[in-house]
Amino acid sequence: MLKPGVSGEAVMVVAKGNTAIEVGSGSVPVFATPMLVALMENAAINALKEKLPEGQTTVGSKVNIAHTAATPLGMTVTAHAELVELDGRRLLFNVTAVDDSGPVGEGTHERFIVDLAKFLAKVDQKKAGA
Repeated sequence: MLKPGVSGEAVMVVAKGNTAIEVGSGSVPVFATPMLVALMENAAINALKEKLPEGQTTVGSKVNIAHTAATPLGMTVTAHAELVELDGRRLLFNVTAVDDSGPVGEGTHERFIVDLAKFLAKVDQKKAGA
C-alpha cells in the first residue's frame, strides 16, 4: 500500500563514468551532482516497487537538493528516499545520501503517478508533431 513512510534505497560505486568530468558537470574526478540526483530518484522509484497498480508508473517532476560533500573514486554512495506526502497523484520524498565517510546530500524529490499507456501516447503525439 502506498502511504507516507514508504522508503527505498539505491547504491552506486563512484567510477570514472559517473564523475563530474565524464558527465560534463564539472572539472574534477568526483561523483557528479547529476549522478547524485539520478541515484536519489532511483531510491524513490525503489520505494514504489510493487506498490502501484499494473499499468501505472511515476515520473520525476522536481528535484531540490544540496550536494554537500565530494565523493572520490572507489567510494560507495547510498541514497535513501522516504515518502513524506501523498496528494492525489503527487508524491513528495525526502532524499538523503551518504558515502563511506558520511553525508553527501539531502533534499526533496517530487514525482507524479501516471498511466503508462496514456503517458507514452502523449509522448508519441509530441514526436509526430515535431
